[in-house]
Amino acid sequence: MSSLQTTLAKSASISGSSLHTGEKVTLTIHPAPPGHGRKFKRKDLADEPIIEAKVENVKTVERSTTIAEGSVKVHTVEHVLSALSGMGVDNALIEMDANEPPIGDGSGQPYVELIKKAGIDVQPAQRSEYNVTETIFLETKGGSLMTIVPDSAFRVSCTQVGPDGRFTQYYSTEITPAIYEKEIAPARTFVYYEDVKPLMDKGLIKGGSLENAVVVQGESVHSKEPLRFKEEFARHKILDIVGDLALFGRPIKGHVIAVKPGHGANTDLARAVAKQHARTASLVPPTVTPKGGDVIEVKDVMKVLPHRYPFLMIDRVVQLSEERCTAIKSVTINEPFFQGHFPGHPVMPGVLQLEAMAQAGSILLFKRVNVTGKIGYFMSADEVKFRKPVMPGDTLFIETELLQVKRSIMKARGRCLVNGEVVSEAEMMFGIVDS
Repeated sequence: MSSLQTTLAKSASISGSSLHTGEKVTLTIHPAPPGHGRKFKRKDLADEPIIEAKVENVKTVERSTTIAEGSVKVHTVEHVLSALSGMGVDNALIEMDANEPPIGDGSGQPYVELIKKAGIDVQPAQRSEYNVTETIFLETKGGSLMTIVPDSAFRVSCTQVGPDGRFTQYYSTEITPAIYEKEIAPARTFVYYEDVKPLMDKGLIKGGSLENAVVVQGESVHSKEPLRFKEEFARHKILDIVGDLALFGRPIKGHVIAVKPGHGANTDLARAVAKQHARTASLVPPTVTPKGGDVIEVKDVMKVLPHRYPFLMIDRVVQLSEERCTAIKSVTINEPFFQGHFPGHPVMPGVLQLEAMAQAGSILLFKRVNVTGKIGYFMSADEVKFRKPVMPGDTLFIETELLQVKRSIMKARGRCLVNGEVVSEAEMMFGIVDS
């Protein structure tokens, strides 16, 4: 796989019925800039809200994976995400006019064909891969066993076990675009007959039929065509694993070993990988910066921000794209605020963490508009939470993510992390005005 990020060469669309809601839907994948990641856009709703495909947004995992922000949801995201990830597409905007993608034939193949129709373009930005650093093991109450171990490539080994051990299958493969397209994408979703009625009673699989799923009844298999592989069920589980792990947000190098996987277990593993990554990243010395995006040293930060000692809360920007800014602040005992803020038990004031988020957000906004003769103003903060104290010796990682831009007004989500754990967060609004 290339070390550079990729997107679609052009937009392409597919239409059909969704599996669980049965609604007619048109899905269009659009090119997106470097660092954008994969995001869903609900074109059918007012303001056309966008939801980022990340594990923090996972809401439900019953028979499919649903992501949401607020009241806006997108159901059954795993197949389209699996195809994008499996084919090596880093950045894409997935636009839909309903709340669930079309199911097609129940496999990832329609989306692979859509991606090939659009074409793939290499972008002038480094791909940020994550090498699993140590073994992660999870066991769920439902009997799923999920393990990921360090590896030089992305591999998945899966044992699928049906009720009473029926149709137990095993398959193992490296995931590359060529292997994914040929060996994983064609595998269709499947359901056990005894599960169908409870699913229908819950309002699920309204669009299900033998044209988009394989139904197992006893020792028999019902479908419009014979099984495409002798291990089709295990291969489809791998398809789901690839899609759910795509919610981590970057390519993984590691070997996933799964027994009886499901969307709940898959997304739990994605969370565990994200936590390991955050912990590892927090231990990187500030002089070592991640690949991809712009790096801004403090002397250049001061050319953008009007703040000076003691109110400049950013020592360095280590990653900057059109959508996201990551900055750092080394907190020392010499900070002037420690003299008066609990001198016997020094704690960084939460309001200054909020100020740091706003300053990182201003840099993100400055990247998008002409800043000559301008100054940024903090306008409002919502959903502010202070979760853990910040002490002398901590390195504060300040992450700001763009939510919305209207002219020179921006809404963004910010959070501060220490050792991979969120210590504060907020949604902010600020703007640029003439100085």
